Amino acid sequence: MSEIFITGTDTEIGKTRISAALLHWCAQQGWRSAGFKPVAAGLEADGSNEDVQALRAAGSLALSSAEVGPLQFQAACAPHIAAALEGRAIDLPTLVQQARALAARADVLVVEGVGGFCVPLGPDADTADLALSLGYPVVLVVGLRLGCISHALLTAEAIRARGLRLAGWVANTVDPQMAHLQANLDTLCHEFTRRHQAPCLGVVPRLAEPTPAAVAAHLDVAALHRLFSA
Repeated sequence: MSEIFITGTDTEIGKTRISAALLHWCAQQGWRSAGFKPVAAGLEADGSNEDVQALRAAGSLALSSAEVGPLQFQAACAPHIAAALEGRAIDLPTLVQQARALAARADVLVVEGVGGFCVPLGPDADTADLALSLGYPVVLVVGLRLGCISHALLTAEAIRARGLRLAGWVANTVDPQMAHLQANLDTLCHEFTRRHQAPCLGVVPRLAEPTPAAVAAHLDVAALHRLFSA
C-alpha cells in the first residue's frame, strides 16, 4: 500500500497528529513519505495553515506549502463556507490530479481529509466524494471522548457505503478524564473487528508534547507493517 486517506470521527480529534506520526514512521523506514492536505481552512497571522505545515515538516520529501496544501482558506470554518467567503470553488478533479502527481513522487502518500468524513466541499460534493475519487484505503482516527463509539461506527458505515475499504483505525485520547476509557476501547476493538475486520493501529494517550515521533511511539509497529505491505 502506498497511499492512504485519513479521516476522523469529527474535527479537532487529532487527524493531523496521527497523519504526521504516520509520515514520520514511514520516513524512519527509509521511505519517501509525503503528506497531502487537499483542503485546509484557517490561516495564522503569517498566512500559514498549521495542519499543512505539520504534514510538510513530518514528510521526508522536500515539498512547498502549496504542494502539500493546494487549497488553503483564511476562515477557520467549514470548507465550503470558507471557499464561498473568498469567491473560490473546490474542484475535486483538480485535487485528485494533484494527489496523483504527488503520489508518483513518493513511496507513501498520506492524504488528510478535512473535518469529518462527510463535510461538504460545495453544493454537489463532500469529503467522502473526494475519498471515493481517490480510491485509497481509509484510516479512521477515533477521538476518545464521550460518544465516540457511535461516531466511530457511523463513520465506518459511511466509509463502507461509499465502497471504500477501512484499512484500520487509531484511537486518539481527546479527553484523558473520559469515564470507562478502557471499556470503550474494548468495545471499539470488538465492533471494528466484527463489522469491518479493521485492526487498531495504535492507542495514543494525551501527550504534553505531541510531536510526530512521540505520537508514533504509540502506534502498533506490526500493524503498520501489515498495513503498508497489503
